Amino acid sequence: MRTKQEMMDLILNVAKADERIRSVLLVGSRANPAVPEDIYQDYDITYFVRDITPFYNNPAWVEECYGKPLIMQMPEVMRYPEGDGHFTYMMIYPDGVRIDLSFDFRKYTDTGEPAVILLDKDNGRGFLPPLPVPGDKYWHIKPPSPLFYYSCCNNFWWCLNNVARGIARDELPYVMHMLNCVVRSELHDMINYYIGVKHGFNLSTGKEGKYFKKYLPAELYAQYTATYSGSNYTEIWAATDTMCNLFHTLALAVAGHFGFTYRQEEEDGMREYLRMVNINSQGLQKSL
Repeated sequence: MRTKQEMMDLILNVAKADERIRSVLLVGSRANPAVPEDIYQDYDITYFVRDITPFYNNPAWVEECYGKPLIMQMPEVMRYPEGDGHFTYMMIYPDGVRIDLSFDFRKYTDTGEPAVILLDKDNGRGFLPPLPVPGDKYWHIKPPSPLFYYSCCNNFWWCLNNVARGIARDELPYVMHMLNCVVRSELHDMINYYIGVKHGFNLSTGKEGKYFKKYLPAELYAQYTATYSGSNYTEIWAATDTMCNLFHTLALAVAGHFGFTYRQEEEDGMREYLRMVNINSQGLQKSL
């Protein structure tokens, strides 16, 4: 696999050799000093150009400069294009390197997301304004308001009814979607609130909670891992019960810290419903 220095040299040499490319910006995990470096990180690069036409849907130009990838994706020409004028080539190469190379013709707007200027041929008079030293504040956990806390709790418990009914109807794809996308999303929010309470809100747990293991106590992280199951409904019921117990523990801790009210009656009501559907579904399966 090519080294970081080799890739940076390639990215900059392509830009320096083409007068049409005015600025080069690095974003993503490689621009974030809080993210540990590893060989699997993407190179998220934007080339700023005055006229995007020559670079729009022109994979031959990219392959000429960067070589032929194992696979390429061009989101702007796929079934649901963003349609805002920029163009991106997402590429994985035979040595394992991944590059997400974007072309943009608009002046960059600083959103607070980590970004590093690699090249600016116009010295601040073109596409790139001066940018602050990159940090990960943009991704820090945000403490919940009372409304966000209650909404997280209510939606977690409410949406479990869909999991239970899906199991009773033997609708596995629906069950897995509701449990692992909808309900788990609320669990992740509560985990983030809990981690913020314990460690402060000046940190990030990473995309989809990839750093949960770093910040959760070992016993809670073990409980979290047990919320994932196989496709067997008995396992799914057990994982759901573990998820409920974990959410209860976290939500009470967060409520205690902020002085929020945890509505135990909502949890009790849904747990009763889950027990009822579980019993009924087991009886139905035995009768088939």
